[in-house]
Amino acid sequence: MDQTLSGFGTVFVFLVLGIVFVVGGYLTARMLRPSRPNPEKNSTYECGEAAVGSAWVKFNIRFYVVALIFIIFDVEVVFLYPWATVFKQLGTFALVEVLIFAGILVLGLVYAWVKGDLDWVRPTPNIPKMPEMPARHSRKANG
Repeated sequence: MDQTLSGFGTVFVFLVLGIVFVVGGYLTARMLRPSRPNPEKNSTYECGEAAVGSAWVKFNIRFYVVALIFIIFDVEVVFLYPWATVFKQLGTFALVEVLIFAGILVLGLVYAWVKGDLDWVRPTPNIPKMPEMPARHSRKANG
């Protein structure tokens, strides 16, 4: 019973020390820093450029789509590392399995590529329009 309580006690001590460290650092920084607010410090900062317009502007989400696709494939490639470390012990069956896995990844990449999700600027579709009839022809048809 003593061993269990001392184990929980160690976790509790680390938890308390972590909280004290974070709160102590925050309070120390708050007491030592100079506080001289001015309009320039309180203004919005956008990578060294002056902020223009509202923050509620619609923007192209292409960056996020490309980033998510990258993360998906990056995480999938991480699954290949454990396989590579024991490749010789696994044999031919494991080689076939990893080739199927890589094939599925390649199919996913080809699908994203064909769909146009990897293009930074998606081209606007060229939809042909029906030519309008001249006005004199439409009068004869109506009346």
